Amino acid sequence: MSSSNSSSDENTPYSLRSRQQQAQMASTNTTPPNGSSSPKSSSSSASTSTTTTTTKRNPPHLPTPLETLVLALYPTLLVFGTVFSMLSPETRASPYDAQGRSHVASSAPSYFARKDNVFNVLFVKRGWAWISVAFAVFAATHPALSRGGGGAAWNRSRAAITRWALVTTAWVFVTQWCFGAPLIDRGFRFTGGKCEVAREAVHEGQADAGDVFTAAACRAAGGRWSGGHDISGHVFLLVLGSFFLLQEVGWVVCRAGLAGARDERCVVMPDGAVKGAGVEGEKTGPAAVEERALGFGAKFALGVVALCLWMLLMTAIYFHTWFEKLTGLLVAAMAIYPVYFLPRWIPGLRAIIGLPGI
Repeated sequence: MSSSNSSSDENTPYSLRSRQQQAQMASTNTTPPNGSSSPKSSSSSASTSTTTTTTKRNPPHLPTPLETLVLALYPTLLVFGTVFSMLSPETRASPYDAQGRSHVASSAPSYFARKDNVFNVLFVKRGWAWISVAFAVFAATHPALSRGGGGAAWNRSRAAITRWALVTTAWVFVTQWCFGAPLIDRGFRFTGGKCEVAREAVHEGQADAGDVFTAAACRAAGGRWSGGHDISGHVFLLVLGSFFLLQEVGWVVCRAGLAGARDERCVVMPDGAVKGAGVEGEKTGPAAVEERALGFGAKFALGVVALCLWMLLMTAIYFHTWFEKLTGLLVAAMAIYPVYFLPRWIPGLRAIIGLPGI
C-alpha cells in the first residue's frame, strides 16, 4: 500500500501538486469559526483605537468662559440700574441735576443717591487707595507670591507689582493727571464742555485760564462743568479696580484647584504653539493645597470687590446718564485688556508682566 501511494504521488503532475498546495494555504488563512478577525481587520481596529481626540482650547486673545461671566456682570449691573431708575416712581419723581450728574440732594430718592453718603465719601472717593491696600495685604499674606522662594518668588512678586503699576497708571491718566488735565477732563472739554463761573471770571480778569482747564480747578474756583460729555469716573474706577483684584486673587485660588479645566487660560509659546498657561507654573501637593485657602488677604480683597460692585449698582441707578456710564465701562475695558489678555498671546510681554497665579 505505501509503495503504491508513493508511486502515485510521484506520478502526479507538478502543476496539479502546485494547485493543491495553494488551496491548502488559502484554507489556513480563512476566518476560523470562533469569529477572530482577519489581519486586515485587526490592523484597522488598532489604528482606530490609537486615534487621539483633540481638546478644544480657549483662544489666547479672548476671555475664558469664567472671565466672560465676570465681565458680563458689569454691563448687567449698569443695564439693571438704568432700567430700575426709569421704572422706579421715587427716582423718576426726584429732580435730576444735569450739571451735577446726580439727583438734587434735598429730594434724593435714596441715601445712596446723595453724593455725601458715607460709602461715596469714604470708599469711592478714596477708591484706588482701598484697592491698592487690598492688593498689598493679599500679596503680603498669601503664599502664592512667595511660593518656591528665591528667584521664582521674586519674579512672581515683581510681575504682580508691575501689573498693579500699569493699572494704577491707567487710573491716574484717566482720572487724575495726564501731562496736565486727566483724560476725562480733556474729553469733556473736547466735546464742548466748559466751566461756567470760572469762564466769566476770566473775562472779568478775576481768574486765569487754568481755572477752566480741569474739573478740580473748576470746583476750586466755585464753577461748575457745563455741556460736553462727562465720562463716568466712578464706573471706570469701580470696574477697573474690582476686575484687577478678581484677576490677582481669583486665578490664584482657581489654579490651586477650585475651577474646572474649561476655564484654563491658554497662551502662545515662543515657538507659536498654543498651550495651557499651567505649563509655565505647575504646582502640586502641599503648595497647591495651601494656596487653595483664601486667607485673610484674599477675603479682604473680595470684600473690597463686593463693595465696588454694590457702589457700581448705586452709580448705575442714581448717577450719570446711560451713555456716560457706558463710556466709563469702555474706557475701563481698554485699560484691562493690555494688562490681562494681551500677554497671553505675546510671549515677550508675558515675560515682563507675567500672569496672575503663574
